[in-house]
Amino acid sequence: MPAVRNNQPPSSKHGEYKKPRKRSVSGAILTFAIVVIATVFLMSVFLRISDISVVGNEHYTDDEIIKAIDIEQGDNLFFFDRFAAISRVFAKLPYVEEVSVSRQLPDKVVITVQECKALAYIAVGDENWTIDHSCKVLGKATDNELGDLIRIEGIDPGTLLIGEKLTTSDGDNTAVTFLSDVLYQVQNRQLTEHIKSMDFSDLIGAKLYYGTRFTIMLGGQSSVNHKFAMLESVLEQLKEGDVGVINVSDGTSAHFIPQ
Repeated sequence: MPAVRNNQPPSSKHGEYKKPRKRSVSGAILTFAIVVIATVFLMSVFLRISDISVVGNEHYTDDEIIKAIDIEQGDNLFFFDRFAAISRVFAKLPYVEEVSVSRQLPDKVVITVQECKALAYIAVGDENWTIDHSCKVLGKATDNELGDLIRIEGIDPGTLLIGEKLTTSDGDNTAVTFLSDVLYQVQNRQLTEHIKSMDFSDLIGAKLYYGTRFTIMLGGQSSVNHKFAMLESVLEQLKEGDVGVINVSDGTSAHFIPQ
């Protein structure tokens, strides 16, 4: 009698035949892909920007900042590239010192700006150029601005690029670093309205002019913070009619020489 072959797949230990799971896995992948595509589609359709607000700006208008970021109502919030937007702001608006762009669901963008301020100016030929406390070049000064800015003398600037740090014609930026340290102290200690000019012709004998009352002998670029602390201490002790020289150049002691 011929042998009979059993062509049925082997049964499980419980006696049930298990079908291949290939089709169920493929179905799960297809379902997942459909869900992802549907989610992206819905976000691209519904997450449209309808509200843009700007906070912290003084020098620039809201429209100038929004235009620099290159965003407008109707743009998609999901695909908005904040990092590229911030880079565009720094490139186009030199007065912007810090900027952040936050997304608020469902449809709002908030642009928070911190602007630097023109603190001083430096003459280049017949033109006056403004700089901030870090010596960033901000642009040409108007006649109306000059009275509120500190005049910088004794530094020969190189090529001026708006939005870039001041450089010197000889490429040695020691004076610029010194100036930046001094401007920071002046701004931080709220002396801006009193200091009218600075002379960096001699980098070991820098001078500041406090209105028409005091010549401040600052000396070299070491211990700038401590020198300004001593200067403030002397100013607190002087009387309204005092006029003369305040010498803090040695970095260890302060002397007032009346005139």
